[in-house]
Amino acid sequence: MSRRRVVVTGMGALAPNGNDLSSFWDAILNGRSGIGQITRFDASDFRVQIAGELKDFDPEPALDRKEARRNDPFVHYGVHVAQQAFDDSGLQISDEDAERFGVIFGSGIGGIGTLEDQNAVLREKGPGKVSPFLVPMMICDMSAGMISIKLGAKGPNYTTVSACASAAHAIGEAARKIQYGDADVMVTGGTEAAVTPVSVGGFAAARALAVRNDEPELASRPFDSDRNGFVLGEGAGALVLEEYEHARARGAQIYAEFRGLGFTADAYHITDMAPEGEGGQRAMRLALKDAELDPTDVDYINAHGTSTLVGDTQETAAIKGVFADHARSLAVSSTKSMTGHLLGAAGAIETIACIMAVKHGVLPPTINLDNPDPACDLDYVPKTAREGNVDVALNNSFGFGGHNAALIFGRAA
Repeated sequence: MSRRRVVVTGMGALAPNGNDLSSFWDAILNGRSGIGQITRFDASDFRVQIAGELKDFDPEPALDRKEARRNDPFVHYGVHVAQQAFDDSGLQISDEDAERFGVIFGSGIGGIGTLEDQNAVLREKGPGKVSPFLVPMMICDMSAGMISIKLGAKGPNYTTVSACASAAHAIGEAARKIQYGDADVMVTGGTEAAVTPVSVGGFAAARALAVRNDEPELASRPFDSDRNGFVLGEGAGALVLEEYEHARARGAQIYAEFRGLGFTADAYHITDMAPEGEGGQRAMRLALKDAELDPTDVDYINAHGTSTLVGDTQETAAIKGVFADHARSLAVSSTKSMTGHLLGAAGAIETIACIMAVKHGVLPPTINLDNPDPACDLDYVPKTAREGNVDVALNNSFGFGGHNAALIFGRAA
């Protein structure tokens, strides 16, 4: 069976440095950080007091006031970007089309803020005061469920939960649904709202977070010798994937074409990557094979690049292992230097950065790269975006538990 072509016809972004696609991309091009002091709660007693929070976000009009009250912020974010992407695509879905229109959306943590709040209610006021909406507000699948309800999508619908690879897995799964004929249109991506006391406290206790409370914009510094952890971020990203002939028939704009995916497991450790990024290497190789591309065909990699001591060096080794001499010719950058780490939404917002690089021929920068780690010696597009031919871009997403995902997008012929 021949696989159908899949293209991107709509996108939506909600990030610490931009509340829609155009503002997010403008921030990326200008190296603008969205990291600042935590305002969601009083973090004065916390070891880490910085995060990549959304600014001036309003869940309306994507959700009315009652719907907003009955859903966790991670659902607010997901529905918001899905509506952005759907509007951007120009699609109109009839009742006859609805069963060919699906939603697969990722989240690594789901409604952790709701769980924290209702746990406090339970302790302070007793079980009779716990919200009847606790469970639907908390569970990770509710972003996909609410998106389908709001958009009228009656096709494949579920959520991927694989830590920081969640959104990348969602995008790959959605593309497969179209390739193999299960759907004609899919809304996909990821969402996360994990800037909460327990989440920040837990990551800080694990010594995973950057401690640079007095200089938040400088804290996320992938591949730099002075990095000391990642910065927690929040937000969401959404893509409309569409079967190529379906998109052409309606005269849709096409941002890029989905080319391939590679999904692997480290089978090594709950948080650490396998030595030399072995699992990530296999994911990238599988993605190249799936796309029927040679390593030399790739122009740009949006790295997982979290700004952790081990992770950045392991990913660099993995890229060298896959691309050999071509690794020196590749542009590699980490947009987490500007957004922080959006956990289960990271793969979506960073795939969007890849697609915009393909469309516009501009390489996103890695800001704060002042003193490159000698073990991280590739072209990380330091500090400033630059023009460059990008026919093929690859995005890496790696998650706790040893989950590895690589996605490849290219210019649509």
